[in-house]
Amino acid sequence: MLQKLINHVYRYPKSNWKNIQRFGGLYSYYKMLKGKKEMIRSSHFLPEIISYPNGLPIYFLTGKNYLYQTLFCAHSLVKNSQQKFRFILIDDGSFDEYLINEIKQQMPNVELILNDEIELNLYKVLPKAKYPYLHYKRKVYPHIKKLTDIHTLSPDTYKLVLDSDMLFWSNPTEMITWLQDPKDCTYMLDTVESYGFDKQLMKSLCGQDIPTLLNVGIFGIDSNIINWDDLEIWSKTLEEKQSPSYFLEQALSAMLVAGKNHIVLNKAEYVVNPEGSNPNLNEVKLHHYVDISKKYYFNTAWKRFI
Repeated sequence: MLQKLINHVYRYPKSNWKNIQRFGGLYSYYKMLKGKKEMIRSSHFLPEIISYPNGLPIYFLTGKNYLYQTLFCAHSLVKNSQQKFRFILIDDGSFDEYLINEIKQQMPNVELILNDEIELNLYKVLPKAKYPYLHYKRKVYPHIKKLTDIHTLSPDTYKLVLDSDMLFWSNPTEMITWLQDPKDCTYMLDTVESYGFDKQLMKSLCGQDIPTLLNVGIFGIDSNIINWDDLEIWSKTLEEKQSPSYFLEQALSAMLVAGKNHIVLNKAEYVVNPEGSNPNLNEVKLHHYVDISKKYYFNTAWKRFI
């Protein structure tokens, strides 16, 4: 496998090779990929993650390539809390019969929102003729489904959406308090501002000051306040005036909550991109493994939950 990786690397564009170097070079990158494969295998043997119909609702957008992360994230949450949760998994378009059966076995009573139901909701709430740009982005940019596909379900309710590439290390009391009595909005703080677009342009479109360092690893909001006409205009204008960005969904989320009351989770407890090969876990409630912290995530972090 290492030889295949070496051969493949020589055909990589320069940017991809630089990315490998960021993770410590070829051997270190190979070791990380090996840890990822081991994590995928181990996810099949996690204890059952029970979903309770009357539990606190948690939404994940997931699929074939991310289910193992979703399972570890949900398992770590259940392990660190006495609360009962209702898990709702949203099909990212890759669900098939095998995956559905696997999820039902590992997450008894889980709610699955499959592609047919999603398409029906989109037909009712976001007709393609009226929202062509949002439909286009769904095809080329799956992250936007965290907005379009989740918040068109029962659009008059609050929803808390979690990214899958996270692990809980202790009881997330603030997040649970919000779930028990949701109001306003809640989110994490990033280590660096990652919106992908100029904040002045964002402000000019939504008419409000843009919040600082918003990260959507944890993002709770009332679906009812989402103005889809705005999102259609904002996403199209941002990308036409500048260029498409991986962070579009995060930018749109920041614009949605701009000027509104919000509950910001403690940056020292809900940590994005934890630094170091063995981050200090004392008093930490959650790690969101983005960027370079994926090395620690795949090599070490998940193994603490086996």
